[in-house]
Amino acid sequence: MHEKNHDEISMLKEQLRYQFESMGKAIDDIAWQQKLGDVAEIRRFSLIGPAPSNTTAQSAQDKGNPLVIYAYTLVPHNLDRSRKHPLLVWVHGGVHAHFHSNNANMMRELLEQGYIIIAPDYRGSTGYGEVYWKLIDYGALEVEDAFAARNWAVENLDFVDPERVGIMGWSHGGMISLMNVFFHPESYRVAYAGVPVSDLVARMGYKGPNYEKLFSADYHVGKSAWEDPAEYRRRSPAWHAEKLQTPLLVHTTTNDEDVNVLEVEHLIKALKAHNKEFEFKIYDNAPGGHVFNRIDTKEARESRQEIYAFLRPYLRPGE
Repeated sequence: MHEKNHDEISMLKEQLRYQFESMGKAIDDIAWQQKLGDVAEIRRFSLIGPAPSNTTAQSAQDKGNPLVIYAYTLVPHNLDRSRKHPLLVWVHGGVHAHFHSNNANMMRELLEQGYIIIAPDYRGSTGYGEVYWKLIDYGALEVEDAFAARNWAVENLDFVDPERVGIMGWSHGGMISLMNVFFHPESYRVAYAGVPVSDLVARMGYKGPNYEKLFSADYHVGKSAWEDPAEYRRRSPAWHAEKLQTPLLVHTTTNDEDVNVLEVEHLIKALKAHNKEFEFKIYDNAPGGHVFNRIDTKEARESRQEIYAFLRPYLRPGE
């Protein structure tokens, strides 16, 4: 009896969490308008991503159908829509999260330069209910969702220049950015990866059992890294370094408390081993750790200016 009550309470807590996430998402949509409505038109669209490979979370009727995913577009108000302009695919982090208005400071900086932004809320993002949350596919179909958002913008926004598309993200978003340019190199002119998740095998070793459960759940990978290391390598950028063809900038810091610097060092060493041309910078104990260049400090703004300077010659915003 007590065990049944415990299970019921756990299920109730889980359902309440999804409801609170949906409420938080709705509130954050309003926050976006308040923070950036003066400089940009902000809209959310529904588009199509690949069908799930693991259909455990889907209803029987829905199994095998292409997945409806979501993406935000941010278009500067002063953009001349009779001309073509560069597009940035902005990929949020995770494991489970969403395109959040706490990034509005960076969005404003990019919009003021003349970029169009598309930001996918790929499968596994929060705020869309239990099924969407459990369709997470870290390092696999989430990558393809971001690519689908890129393609949707090119096909549906007449003022996007398909020859000037870049991708950028931090943490899990950095991993998705890397995997996009590794597997779709012809589609991106440039990429930035900040503190990117780079080696899931190593990551499972130092993040602990609760983190590992997010991946080994039956609706996700379904196995631990110990049981199937090859599958975790398949989802890890460091093990695909030979595929790099796109100009790339990577940043990390030695005091990152989330993505240990050893992961990014593995990526950097792998790229070097394959004689790839790219740029990187390992900061020494940068204030802020994992978010060191996403906050509102002088040092963070200077780091972001390095990023923008790297992107500029490839994407030519304002031209």
